[in-house]
Formats: sequence, C-alpha cells, structure tokens
Amino acid sequence: MPAHVLILGGTTEARRLAADLADRPGVRVTTSLAGRVARPGAVAGELRVGGFGGAQGLADWLRTHHVDALVDATHPFAEKITAHAAHAAAATGVPLVVLRRPGWRPVPGDLRHEVDSLSGAAEALPGLGRRIFLSTGRLGLAAFAHLTALHFVVRSVDPPEPPLPRHTELVLARGPFTVADETELLRTRRIDVLVTKDSGGEATAAKLTAARDLGLPVVVVRRPALPPGVTAVPDVAGAREWLGLGPG
Repeated sequence: MPAHVLILGGTTEARRLAADLADRPGVRVTTSLAGRVARPGAVAGELRVGGFGGAQGLADWLRTHHVDALVDATHPFAEKITAHAAHAAAATGVPLVVLRRPGWRPVPGDLRHEVDSLSGAAEALPGLGRRIFLSTGRLGLAAFAHLTALHFVVRSVDPPEPPLPRHTELVLARGPFTVADETELLRTRRIDVLVTKDSGGEATAAKLTAARDLGLPVVVVRRPALPPGVTAVPDVAGAREWLGLGPG
C-alpha cells in the first residue's frame, strides 16, 4: 500500500479518488491542479496549485516529497502533462497509472463527425451550419478565429483567452448540465452544430443527447493517444485496485 500518492487532478474522478484515499489510515494524498480554473472545487487531502516546470520539475517533486505512486487523472486532452508524467515516472521509478474515463461511443441517431484536432473541426464547420455551439473549453479557440462568417456560442467556466472568432457569444457557466438545460441552450441560441471534445463520462454527455434529439450534427474531436507502455484504468475502482487498496 503506497504511503504517499500524488494525483494530477482537475477531473471529477480525481476528486473522488482523493476523497477515497484521504479517508484511509496511513495514506497521504496530494492533488496537484494546474491552476487554470479560478475557483476549483474542494479537494480532500493536501492540495498544490501550479505547474511543475516540465517533466524534470515533476520528477524532482516526486523525489523531494517521497511520492510512492503517481495517478494521472487529468483531462483526456491534457496531453502535455500526461507526457510529462510518463517521463517523470520513468526517470524516478515511481509507479504511474493513468485514470481515463472511457470515451463516448456513437449511438443510433447520432449525426457524428469525428476529427483529430480543433483545426480539423474548424475545417468541417462551413459545410455543416452557421451557428455553432463551441463546447471545447476556453483554450484553443484561435483555431476558429478565421471563420468570420460563422456565429459562435462559447461556454466555459472562466473567460476564454484571445484570439476569439469575430462573432462570439460567451456563456460563463459551470456544469454539470441536464439534457433539459442543453436542449434549452441549443434552441434559444438557434444552434446548427455542436463542437465538442471526446472527454467522455456522464457529467458532460447531456449535450450529445440534446443534439441527437434535435437532429443536430456534432463534430467530435478525438482524444490523443496515451504514451506507449503506460498503464490505464477506466474508473476510480480501477485506480484503487491498481494502488492495492481493494474495492473501497
């Protein structure tokens, strides 16, 4: 049983795992957040905020703080920190597991268009509609800035970073959202197309159901592949088992 577990957090699964570990005698749990959200939710156990300074900085932190196990429970699209975690684990010998909820599977009735990047999503949009619900987070919106003939509704927890598309309507809100919430947004904003990343999970899937019910096309950005040789589990139970802590 590891004595000190470092969780690279920012997801619902990370918070759930931290709460589980914090209740276990003899286990010290630290959650690290990147600091990109101004008001993150409460986290059990110890908390640090901010980057490590790359893979070497993370490796130094693992050594200095005597970390026995590393859990990467970041967003499926946090590709850089996942790569850093793999390098740091290899450099220090600290066991690493990636906690990734499964992606969304297509279901009957979906009008789904899969692309490999935000720029690929931007290329697909002109042929699909003029009013776009852009639910990809507040980063990377520059990929759509050249689409001056389209109107974008952008939803994020904190204001997005420029450059933004010329015609942008900003919705600041924190989920989870119900199917009714998403249906109302799509209808009142007269949305033609939904753009989202394949983050997976039930917490953000309501928009897909709403789009399907309304017959709207959905552009889905595929998630990046994990580094070679990395162990992955799909849920908190899998992470507990990997840590040798039993079912809970």
